[in-house]
Amino acid sequence: MTTKQVRAVCPHDCPDTCALLVTVEDGVATAVKGDPDHPTTAGVLCTKVSRYTERTYHADRLLHPLRRVGNKGEGKFERISWDQALDTIAARLAPIVARAPEAILPYSYCGTMGLLQGEAMSSRFFHKIGASLLDRTICAMAGFTGYKYTIGGAIGTDLEQFQNAKLILIWGGNPVASNLHFWTRAQEAKRRGARLIAIDPYRSLTAEKCHQQIALLPGTDSALALGLMHVLIAEDLLDHDYIAQHTLGFEQLKQRAAAWTPQRTADTCGISVAEVVELARLYGGMAKAGEPVAIRTNYGVQRVRGGGMAVRNMACLPALVGAWRHAAGGIQLSSSGSFPTNKAALQRPDLLQGQPRTINMSTIGDDLLRPASPEFGPQVEAVIVYNSNPVAVAPDSTKVAAGFAREDLFTVVLEHFQTDTVDYADIVLPATTQLEHIDAHTAYGHLYMMANNAAIAPMGEAKANTEIFRLIAARMGYDDPCFKESDDELAAQAFHAKDVRAVNFDWDALKQKGWQKLNVPDAPFAQGGFPTPSGKCEFYSARMLADGLDPLPDYIAPYESPASNPALAAKYPLAMISPPARNFLNSTFVNVKSLRAGETEPYLDMHPDDCTARGINDGEMVRIFNDRGSFVAKARVTTKARPGLVVGLSVWWKKMASDGKNVNEVTSQRLTDMGRAPTFYDTLVQVERAAA
Repeated sequence: MTTKQVRAVCPHDCPDTCALLVTVEDGVATAVKGDPDHPTTAGVLCTKVSRYTERTYHADRLLHPLRRVGNKGEGKFERISWDQALDTIAARLAPIVARAPEAILPYSYCGTMGLLQGEAMSSRFFHKIGASLLDRTICAMAGFTGYKYTIGGAIGTDLEQFQNAKLILIWGGNPVASNLHFWTRAQEAKRRGARLIAIDPYRSLTAEKCHQQIALLPGTDSALALGLMHVLIAEDLLDHDYIAQHTLGFEQLKQRAAAWTPQRTADTCGISVAEVVELARLYGGMAKAGEPVAIRTNYGVQRVRGGGMAVRNMACLPALVGAWRHAAGGIQLSSSGSFPTNKAALQRPDLLQGQPRTINMSTIGDDLLRPASPEFGPQVEAVIVYNSNPVAVAPDSTKVAAGFAREDLFTVVLEHFQTDTVDYADIVLPATTQLEHIDAHTAYGHLYMMANNAAIAPMGEAKANTEIFRLIAARMGYDDPCFKESDDELAAQAFHAKDVRAVNFDWDALKQKGWQKLNVPDAPFAQGGFPTPSGKCEFYSARMLADGLDPLPDYIAPYESPASNPALAAKYPLAMISPPARNFLNSTFVNVKSLRAGETEPYLDMHPDDCTARGINDGEMVRIFNDRGSFVAKARVTTKARPGLVVGLSVWWKKMASDGKNVNEVTSQRLTDMGRAPTFYDTLVQVERAAA
């Protein structure tokens, strides 16, 4: 028996981007473990990825190309050869390219975070043919946009510093489930005497383990941040020197924050005045005493109408109190902006002829049903889906499914398994998993460039995304040299080697070691130097004004809440959020039996008062509905959900729910205040006992 260990990387949409060691015996991967030498992974993996071999060798892996033989949505296919699949794809796409290339749409997201299997060869192909561009907004664009207006880029506190903080606000995230290696640092900080405070409408696994939870109403985070600013300014819990040297617009901010009294803030957020005042005094007082205070925010806060503004307001707080002076202070939303990624070399936007239209992935339901018009352009005639499962994950799911059900829409899906979206495909192409291909990775929760080596040969006839798009390009007659580059040649271009942050990046060396930390300061903004136009933290943003937005921090009420829309709330009085289930990652891992067993079935968490008012008992099936649609789940009576809030942990494949539906039946295609992102957590519903 021959045994070896292969260095790899977790590819999934998670901040941790873990370094993996894959044990391979006679060509079979027998174990996947965390690399004990990688400083952030430290030998520890989440439950999901520690079972990665179960997913790779799953009995339901798609291992051969397929062609639809039933109706769209039925999921009936026959096996065909790669030549047949490629011939069909080329024959269907070629006349569209000749007539109206924008009628072809790529649809992808972060099924893999890899720079190669994500958007390298695929982007080259779609740029070459002139397809519509995809606005990839579905997860983080609202918060990124608000953060960048304020800070200048997705740069923040280094994960490896959080254990030295004395106060950590975990704002809008559940790291026990979705950011495990930050959580281990937060626990270490707690052991050293730090105070942990969760700001979350739902008492998540993380909130249960913090010293305090502030259970504000969904969509009111920006108001809480304004209320904190009010108290910080009124009680002079400020770092005046840092404000003077490294910020812009303090006087205007001061006037804006003056209106956000603790009482107004408490009324808006549905919390007590004491919670507002005490949090501000703790945060500002500790910072003034020279203690490092840190905020770890995540994407939950931004999936509402004012989500971009919420993150912007939060990003102002560290500069007000001088928290950036400390390596363990400041705020982290994402570290992705720290990486000198060479996207132009990988994706080749120079191949574009002209400027195709852009379609927002978050409005795919409407856009697939939209006829041709002068404003929209040609009707979408073909979609190629990879690294995503839109029928399950996109909002307003009834419309999404109706769009993919169009008989005149040609759909190709690259996948590992027969997901909800695969059921609507005309051609299915089997893709490799992370253990079967090469890739280069950044991270959005730490500061390491990462290399993934192929541990095993591709299963069956599966091929890497890069190879699939090479083959499609060749079958359509494109012989540009860029379509002939190997994965290693692509990866060698992944980072700017001359950028000081990349420290003379060398792909071969990175493959051998597996990871390399960026050369960046421990405290990124201790001396200012924000990557904004002014070089300062911008409380007042001229760019926002130029973009038609309020240039100062503000509160933007949800589209759907009892306060902002009382007429709608009269019909649908309960706010609903759908944060990630611990054992799933978006819609990945739902079909892994051991992980699905941890979730058992779709649940809806409801407060006892809301259940009593509706005659609902624990364990009963309930129907959750609004004007967009409905789904059923099993009620769980719990005080984890505050009164007026219901929580459906997600994202279930529809076909694995008893009614063939999931929470996105009731979510909206309306977009955020900035970043054109979805509003999954800006949803009002009613709940009733389900019919037998």
